[in-house]
Amino acid sequence: MPATVRYDEQYCPIARALDVLGDRWTLLIMRELIIGDQRFTDLRNHLPGIAPTLLTQRLRVMTDQGLIASKELPPPAARSIYTATERGRSVMPVMRSLAKWGVPLLEEPADDQYIRPWTCANAMIAAYYDSGAAAGIDERYLLRIDGEDITLSSVKGRSGPHETPDLTLESTARVWVDIRQGRLTFREAISEGRVTKNGSARALTNFRRIFAVP
Repeated sequence: MPATVRYDEQYCPIARALDVLGDRWTLLIMRELIIGDQRFTDLRNHLPGIAPTLLTQRLRVMTDQGLIASKELPPPAARSIYTATERGRSVMPVMRSLAKWGVPLLEEPADDQYIRPWTCANAMIAAYYDSGAAAGIDERYLLRIDGEDITLSSVKGRSGPHETPDLTLESTARVWVDIRQGRLTFREAISEGRVTKNGSARALTNFRRIFAVP
């Protein structure tokens, strides 16, 4: 395995951040643990292509860096799981900026391409959150994507999954990719029945403005 590149001779915050986050797989592991606590086998299933030995190494380094922690579940589970620390979760703005930057680089998905609903909701919608547009608004938005429910909020850091949503939008993941990459407008998706909505017109307007939905 090649030696890990470090940027110790550069007095630069970008260089220091890359010392921590720049290794291959590190940000993708963080992506998974920000979704929720996971077992080693869960991480392997969600990160196809990573060797078990490399995953073990990355988890050990990320633990030493304070990005993640491991904990033991009580019986009857009695197993170890990995969790993102507060320090690890602080990287979310970086990941969302990378998601926005990377959306134009994605090729159009094939008809049989699987797109995870969580990835769709966060990369195609939540990454575009505008705190200025959300100022003074307290609403919850339920996204039902390919049958999976994901709740977003106008209030940063508050998902409110158990609260009654002000707006529900049901669709496939593919529709949101097409909207974000300019092959489809939101208005067209609604009129064609590819997105169904339930909620007030005001909540819909707020949602589109807060998440810059074209």
